[in-house]
Amino acid sequence: MEFTGTIRGIDKNYITGEINITFSVNEKNTVLPEYEKLKDCKKLRVRVVQYREKRSLDANAYLWVLLQKMAEVLKSDKWSLYLQMLKQYGQFTYIVVKPNAVESVKKQWRECEEVGEVDVNGTKAVQMLCYYGSSTYDAKEFSILLDGVISEAKDLGIETLPSEELERMMEQYGKQI
Repeated sequence: MEFTGTIRGIDKNYITGEINITFSVNEKNTVLPEYEKLKDCKKLRVRVVQYREKRSLDANAYLWVLLQKMAEVLKSDKWSLYLQMLKQYGQFTYIVVKPNAVESVKKQWRECEEVGEVDVNGTKAVQMLCYYGSSTYDAKEFSILLDGVISEAKDLGIETLPSEELERMMEQYGKQI
């Protein structure tokens, strides 16, 4: 069972120590049948995370179409361009790792750069700039990336979709759950 909603309350039974969390559910028509299927289970896996809008599959496909067209003009490949666009318009974080972990970290991230050596409590470490892959982006983050790629494509003389079509794709972000 998966649904969107809000936490309405939490209470604790001070005798048993049991904690109960109450949710208000948006998908009223689908949650009751799912509840009936699961109510007698002895143990469930429960995961509650902040809601983030998913991005449109149309927009994702369009990103890759533009990257392919750009690769043809630049005589490059779309994967290299994708990594370059992540560096220019993507989401990133800084991390500090032990020197012997640098290569392992590079394998775990979509794109990663060594920023330089730092001292952490007298121990040498390496600060790294790590870029998230676009599959982890929410609608806003992906929109920034796509807008950047569209701008780059236009600079190369590549025809892009009309603004109305782009707006339609962006509107789908909020409609997909």
